[in-house]
Amino acid sequence: MSGFYHDGSRRLQDRFDTRRMADVLEERKRRDHVADDDRAFIEARDMFFLATADEQGRPDCSYKGGDPGFVRVLDPRTVAFPNYDGNGMYRSMGNALVNPSVGMLFVDWANQRRLRLNGEASLHEDDALLAQYPEAQFVVRVAVREVFPNCPRYIHRMDLVERSRFVPRPAERETPVPGWKQADWMPEQALPEGDPARQTP
Repeated sequence: MSGFYHDGSRRLQDRFDTRRMADVLEERKRRDHVADDDRAFIEARDMFFLATADEQGRPDCSYKGGDPGFVRVLDPRTVAFPNYDGNGMYRSMGNALVNPSVGMLFVDWANQRRLRLNGEASLHEDDALLAQYPEAQFVVRVAVREVFPNCPRYIHRMDLVERSRFVPRPAERETPVPGWKQADWMPEQALPEGDPARQTP
């Protein structure tokens, strides 16, 4: 469990006299696996924030959403989630290819709780889980390095109004085409071959 804090963390802990508190939090709250209560929390979420960095360490952060359970805990040291069609830039997933270290932040807005999971990501286009994720391009598996809760005091309490209608769902309806793919500024020929937006009037 060593290496959780680096020199920058320690300098600020010493500046604000939080080193002792930080050490207690590391000792008592940090885990190297997903515990049962972590699993229940993660699999109940319908979104998370994903932090990645490129090969030069330049960071990027993205939002990932789906139906509850779209992030799955496969075992105490592995979680998985689908990559759905997006804007085609592949910033997060491209980063994961060249620098697999990722951070995942799960937030329960209604109950003001949050959980962080850090690990190493790998992308799988032939993963057995693909059959369980309609329209997913590939599955991302994350080998867990550390899991720990965060202080929830600054989480704004919010309630869900509606889940996105663009989340692919099994055969219950056709996934709608996002409006931006048919905007005047997006030439049809720039869209990928076979993209539904090419066929929609």
